[in-house]
Amino acid sequence: MNREDIIRMAREACDQAPREDWNSTAWVFGDETLERFSALVAAAEREECAKVCEDIPLPKDSKALTHGPTIERCAAAIRARGQL
Repeated sequence: MNREDIIRMAREACDQAPREDWNSTAWVFGDETLERFSALVAAAEREECAKVCEDIPLPKDSKALTHGPTIERCAAAIRARGQL
């Protein structure tokens, strides 16, 4: 996740236009907006973590048969944390 991703998620979560000040842009976040924003950030982070699991190279020996399902379960468990 980079700065642009965070700003995009903040804009997505915010239900009003930013306040234009003389030297900056200010976003006003109430409780509900902050909850939406944190949920978006957490979901994006979970997905990135799950993809890291899925990108783990499998060994070329017989352990690939047990490692593959373990990696898939690990990625699924990370994604499922958002459904608690």
